[in-house]
Amino acid sequence: EGLEVWVGEERRKREKIEFQPSVRLLSCLSTGPGAGQEVQTENVTVAEGGVAEITCRLHQYDGSIVVIQNPARQTLFFNGTRALKDDRFQLEEFSPRRVRIRLSDARLEDEGGYFCQLYTEDTHHQIATLTVLVAPENPVVEVREQAVEGGEVELSCLVPRSRPAATLRWYRDRKELKAGGLPPARIRDPGLTLSGRGVAGVSSGQENGKVWSVASTVRFRVDRKDDGGIVICEAQNQALPSGHSKQTQYVLDVQYSPTARIHASQAVYTLPPPRPNQIRWNRGNESLPERAEAVGETLTLPGLVSADNGTYTCEASNKHGHARALYVLVVYDPGAVVEAQTSVPYAIVGGILALLVFLIICVLVGMVWCSVRQKGSYLTHEASGLDEQGEAREAFLNGSDGHKRKEEFFI
Repeated sequence: EGLEVWVGEERRKREKIEFQPSVRLLSCLSTGPGAGQEVQTENVTVAEGGVAEITCRLHQYDGSIVVIQNPARQTLFFNGTRALKDDRFQLEEFSPRRVRIRLSDARLEDEGGYFCQLYTEDTHHQIATLTVLVAPENPVVEVREQAVEGGEVELSCLVPRSRPAATLRWYRDRKELKAGGLPPARIRDPGLTLSGRGVAGVSSGQENGKVWSVASTVRFRVDRKDDGGIVICEAQNQALPSGHSKQTQYVLDVQYSPTARIHASQAVYTLPPPRPNQIRWNRGNESLPERAEAVGETLTLPGLVSADNGTYTCEASNKHGHARALYVLVVYDPGAVVEAQTSVPYAIVGGILALLVFLIICVLVGMVWCSVRQKGSYLTHEASGLDEQGEAREAFLNGSDGHKRKEEFFI
């Protein structure tokens, strides 16, 4: 009776999902003619789909009958002979020291107490409790509403099966979303609360009394720069190897008003993403050239001519707003450029010739003016020296010193 009470406590613990990987060593000593024989078992914990080994240790075994039964009290092996047709159970060892069976592909329905019974004059048994853990599946991340610039986005993360209940964490830009400085988390389950101020709330519900369904919700404000950002939901529990987790990435899709910029590349003008709902092209107060091809966000002008000059406008809009961009197109006429370039040398030559003619005229005027002044001086001297010409000539010929009043004369 005491053993049954102990098993009942273990069952209540299992219902609370308070499993810890552990080993309990239980023994039962027989009395009477078979005194001294002992059976010991070990509790086993295994992940769903894994392999578990259930061992019954025998002490002072005298060849008595050993029976191993499953939680449904169906006999698996009778003294080393298979009794239940379930190939997942294999007898690994049967010796005077221990009986060891191997269970492959462990399932939740395999969980429970496995009986090691030793039949002597006083039949007794021990129970090896098998606990099956369920690793979380890849979380399912969904968005409640379309994210819009300046608003808030709410993401939910769901792990439908895990045992024990998986722990969920959120990461954004490789940083964990933690409480502090943010509005309180919005929890969909009104029966749950979250202390402090944070960004994430967790709600859990048990399914069929064995596995847990865990959900988490996160809510935060977004801007256009958050478009394309990565948000990760991570799930962990004891069924996973140490340091391992299951993760799901969600790429943020933030809608916002368009941004219009015109990029010129061989007379093709385009708009950057995201693609707006409506795009219109026009050219000031004039219509677009007949050759212009406006297809969505691209305007193509083949064979540019000077008539294509003008200010082109692109208007883009969606339900979140609109934008406008201008581009001034100037097309140069190659013939006009060549004519202007060839006319420049002739102008320079003409200017130089005009300057030379002006200099020549100035020189001629100067020469005439000088000649006129020299002729006037000659006539004056000649006139003043006519009366004395005889005396000067006579004085020079005779070498007379008395005539020094006039030492030179003009011829």
